[in-house]
Amino acid sequence: MRLRFIAAAIICAAPVVVAQRGAPPPSGPTPRFADGTPNLGRVPGEKGIWNVPWIRNMGLRIDKTEGGSDLPSVGGSVGLVGHDPKRDGSRLEPLVPFMPWSAAVYDYHVANESKYDPEGYCLPPGGPRMMATPYPMEIIQLPDQKRIVMTFEGATHIWREIYMDGRPHPRGDELNPTYLGHSVGRWEGDTLVVDVVGFNEQTWMDYYGHPHTDLLHVVEKYSRPTKNTLAYEATFDDPGAYTKPFTLRWNINWNANGELAEYICQENNKYLQRLTDDFGQPIFGKKQ
Repeated sequence: MRLRFIAAAIICAAPVVVAQRGAPPPSGPTPRFADGTPNLGRVPGEKGIWNVPWIRNMGLRIDKTEGGSDLPSVGGSVGLVGHDPKRDGSRLEPLVPFMPWSAAVYDYHVANESKYDPEGYCLPPGGPRMMATPYPMEIIQLPDQKRIVMTFEGATHIWREIYMDGRPHPRGDELNPTYLGHSVGRWEGDTLVVDVVGFNEQTWMDYYGHPHTDLLHVVEKYSRPTKNTLAYEATFDDPGAYTKPFTLRWNINWNANGELAEYICQENNKYLQRLTDDFGQPIFGKKQ
């Protein structure tokens, strides 16, 4: 098998197994269970995983229709604008409704090239960043148990549980903030809608370093228009960090021959050995 390193999204130096790529198989119709519910995972008797893409900057994925005529123009364009080599931060992202403090934190992360990214320390990505970290994942639907489990090869090999039994979110002290939050789901036609609250503040929204608070509320939508495509949408609502909600979208491709492999982020994490603070001193190991 062919091995490669992904040096920035996870920033760990652990190898990632890459399947041999050929012509993609023809895409069939949406797989379904006997009751007509879309099957978001494998068809019985077949292999397959979702090839999660690398979305480094979610600020460039915001739906442009959410903007308005009052948005500032940057370099003659508005919306999905690119970054120059200096990575100018919040100034180039007019569709991100920053508060002053969140813009300042984001600009700091951009200026130091995301070297304090928690995911680089092998901590889990929170919320939609799990769907933007370039390692395979599986969706396993358990209708008899009224829950859905998502398993991720990367991101410290974590899993996520979505409750489909109609329960509400815990309230008050019963809602313990976690990396992945508390997820409840429901079907709206062929779309799985997942409501997530209860995030801690130990994660970034993406590799570039958009911050969030524990007030973050995410609504995700999953649909499978064809066998080979998972359409993903996430609406962020964090009144502690942003002035209004915003929505992101991207597609995830199906790898019909893929299977999850063992991945240990903590093993051989050379990124930490190279990491220095703002004064040029090593964060781990002997100071100079």
